[in-house]
Amino acid sequence: GSWTILQLVEALGFCLENTDPRTRGRGIQLLSQVLLECHSLLQEKEVLHLVLFYENRLQDHHLLIPSVLQGLRALSLCEVLAPGLAVSVLKAIFQEVHVQSLLQQDRYTVYSIITNFMATREEELKGLGADFTFGFIQVMDGEKDPRNLMVAFQIVHDLIVKNYALGPFVEELFEVTSCYFPIDFTPPPNDPHGIQREDLILSLRAVLASTPQFAEFLLPLLIEKMDSDLQSAKLDSLQTLTACCAIYGQKELQEFLPSLWSSLRREVFQTASEKVEAECLSALHALSACLSRSVLSSDAEDRLDSFLSSILQDCRHHLCEPDMKLVWPSAKLLQAAASASLRSYHRLTHSILPLLLEQYNKHSQSSQRRTILEMLLGFLELQQKWGHVEEDESALLSLQETVCSVVFSALTDPSVQLQLVGIRALTVLGSLQGFLSPSDLELVVDHLVRLALHEEDSQSSEAAMEAAGSLAPVYPKVFSGRMVPRLGEELQSGRTDSLAKDCAICSRNLHSLQQRCLQALAAVSTHTSIVRETVPVLLQHLRNVEAGNAQEVVSVCQSLHRVALQCQQDAEGCWYYHQTVVPCLLAMAVQASSHPLVSKVLLEEEVLTAMVPVISAATTHLSPELAAQSVSHVVPLFLDGEVSFLPQNSFPCSFQPFEVCGPQRRLVALLMAFVCSLPHNVVIPQQERLLRELLALSCSCSCPFTATTASKCFAGLVNKHPAGQQLDEILQLAVNRMEPGLTEGPHRTQALILLLWVTKALVLRYHPLSSHLTDKLLGLLSDVELGPIAADGFSLLMAESPDVLHKGCHADVRIMFRQRFFTDNVPKLVEGFHGAGADVKANYLKSLSHVLNHLPKPVLVTELPTLLSLLLEALSCSDRVVQLSTLSCLQPLLLEAPQIMSLHIDTLVTKFLSLASSPAMVCALLSAPHTLLLCPTVVVLQLLPYKARVIRALAKPLDDKKRLVRKEAVAARGEWFLVGSPGR
Repeated sequence: GSWTILQLVEALGFCLENTDPRTRGRGIQLLSQVLLECHSLLQEKEVLHLVLFYENRLQDHHLLIPSVLQGLRALSLCEVLAPGLAVSVLKAIFQEVHVQSLLQQDRYTVYSIITNFMATREEELKGLGADFTFGFIQVMDGEKDPRNLMVAFQIVHDLIVKNYALGPFVEELFEVTSCYFPIDFTPPPNDPHGIQREDLILSLRAVLASTPQFAEFLLPLLIEKMDSDLQSAKLDSLQTLTACCAIYGQKELQEFLPSLWSSLRREVFQTASEKVEAECLSALHALSACLSRSVLSSDAEDRLDSFLSSILQDCRHHLCEPDMKLVWPSAKLLQAAASASLRSYHRLTHSILPLLLEQYNKHSQSSQRRTILEMLLGFLELQQKWGHVEEDESALLSLQETVCSVVFSALTDPSVQLQLVGIRALTVLGSLQGFLSPSDLELVVDHLVRLALHEEDSQSSEAAMEAAGSLAPVYPKVFSGRMVPRLGEELQSGRTDSLAKDCAICSRNLHSLQQRCLQALAAVSTHTSIVRETVPVLLQHLRNVEAGNAQEVVSVCQSLHRVALQCQQDAEGCWYYHQTVVPCLLAMAVQASSHPLVSKVLLEEEVLTAMVPVISAATTHLSPELAAQSVSHVVPLFLDGEVSFLPQNSFPCSFQPFEVCGPQRRLVALLMAFVCSLPHNVVIPQQERLLRELLALSCSCSCPFTATTASKCFAGLVNKHPAGQQLDEILQLAVNRMEPGLTEGPHRTQALILLLWVTKALVLRYHPLSSHLTDKLLGLLSDVELGPIAADGFSLLMAESPDVLHKGCHADVRIMFRQRFFTDNVPKLVEGFHGAGADVKANYLKSLSHVLNHLPKPVLVTELPTLLSLLLEALSCSDRVVQLSTLSCLQPLLLEAPQIMSLHIDTLVTKFLSLASSPAMVCALLSAPHTLLLCPTVVVLQLLPYKARVIRALAKPLDDKKRLVRKEAVAARGEWFLVGSPGR
């Protein structure tokens, strides 16, 4: 049957009234356990009687207290608790229980009761006034357990932020919490509670930084701990100070500002720790921001001004000594303070900027000027943070002419390092709207063109191009009207000069100039209006060089590709680029494939491979509507020879790449780049016919490049094809074409390439047929002719493909496809290896190593131990690819599963050293014994018997002709000499 709680109390009467405290304790324990289970079912009257009963029991024998507290915890969770009972319970606990004499769990129960009441009876508890605060202080005083401290700190935090009355007990509350500062706690090993030192630090910091009332007690403590020899104490103090500044004002800080500044300055000037320095700068920033926020009355002293004056007094003179060690600490302190607010920035820069400009002109050495300009750059970047330049306050605007003069002089200095700083400064000045005059902007462009094209050092050239790319969107008219024409002229003049001069050195220089022009045109194409200027220049240059060598064409394609990537996020620029570049490239390629007198450079594999990413990048970000418009032209071009949309479309013969053998077929690579980059929801016209044509071409073409690109194109379309009968039919057709081709005939390799790409397309989308095709590949590993190619194909299946079948071109790529492939196929590989003949075992090992090498590292480490015996056998394989791949698989296991590897130390060392005789392997192998030394001591101790043997074996590579080999040999041999030495 069912009992009421009062019936239960009556039934327990014998126990509860027993003279033996242990018996009474068991009775109360049972009652409390019942209350914890059914507290939500209690009536208000029942709760009242129970509270009175439990309060009375608090005066009973100390053995009963834990059970009584459990019962009160259950009652504190009751929603029907009558008004006033929460206060009554807490008063009873405060008066009758000496909390810190209880066990940890019982103290935790008390904190839980308080927490529950604060969550549900806040107004009642506030009615107690400061008595509640004082009672809690008594409860918490002396607490040591981190589990309880986490709760206690939260209670104190809530007391403050929820405006409980602290009364005269502010200092006592501070003392009872600050005694734990700084936290010194190391969690025990395998701690089930998971409390870390950082958790306690953050909880205590939230308390200390929760009220300005603690300031007069906390700030002296922080100053004291900043002077500590313990780095952890310094860091904790600085971070706490930073947190406090968010809620403090001038009133709280003013008394301690000199001492705080003194401590911060000393730490930055003297510390060897980057962490301490960074926290000091953060604290100084926070202090300045705090003083900047304070609202002043008309007659009050501006503490910010006096504080910044102290900083200037102590740091300013160090800026005049660019070779001394305190110059950078001083600059960092000034910049940290200046970054706090616009007011502090103006106050400091009015003094600092003129000084830095004066020092720059005063010092003539490039190294000194570089230091000064870098400091100036730091202040310029802060102005960038505050946005536009205000005429009435900014020191920068009044020094505009001098600043520009200094920056421009740095750009013409022979020192590359000074030039690089100057370019960075120029970029920042350009980003400050309204700072540079039109004449300054023209000078900026002239400097950038000179540095980009004619500066000998590549660092300055690349930095200038990057700066041009950053500034071009800010000043598109200036760059399109001044820089692009200059680059076009240089490109054309370089082309003319290269035709007129035969000198090898001149030719190299002109080629370098052309390369830089192309790179600069691409770099500056960061705005649609500029793209409209640069793309025609690049395409015209492509027409000019198509009769030259392939490398020139590839260079133009690389620049076009960069422009395409920069256009992708702008719909207007992307469409302009696509409809301008793609038809032009197709027209030039069709012309080269159709006209017998036109240069065939564009048909070379290297050039077509460079054109593929250009077309792909121009297509991937098109809207579905624009992509559909474009595909309606491109697909008919390849299927029906429809050339009307191409510029200059008068060709001597029709374009039929799928029907006529010859160079036209190579252009399927461009078709692949386009159709495999279209979004999912774009309908491809005549798709079934296109798939059949690609399938036939991939299986029958004798040109490996054409057959491979046709296979990739077919696979890319199949991957995105909607599931259904049409897909099943085309896949069945592909299987019917591949299976005979794999068995016999002149095109076995082409059939295998098609099988690999189609398998990858289906594996990525989890298509059911993928397992059947993978089994076909596994069967081919035992084929003497195709086995090595099939083994290498497993790398293709697992690796990211650069041109098709990746997420960037909208391929259907499911998550964790590699793990699924591993789970499904590695057992088959292992079984095949054991059943294979000696002449083909290497194929299985190579396949396995490729699969393992592309697995995510956490998965690899968990799976490798079961395959370890096979991997050790793979080290004896004669195939170098297998050896290197196996070494890369073993390395994470050596580092993360040393206990397993320690069982095979003898085999590992023996195989490493036997392979070290191979010159081709020596560099990789030298790093392999080196990784053994990164394992824990349990493994290193087992290396001792091999020490002498390894040191002797590593002596030979010390005389190798390659410096890298000698370097690795010295490092590895030195580590082996130290094996077993103290501290290792």
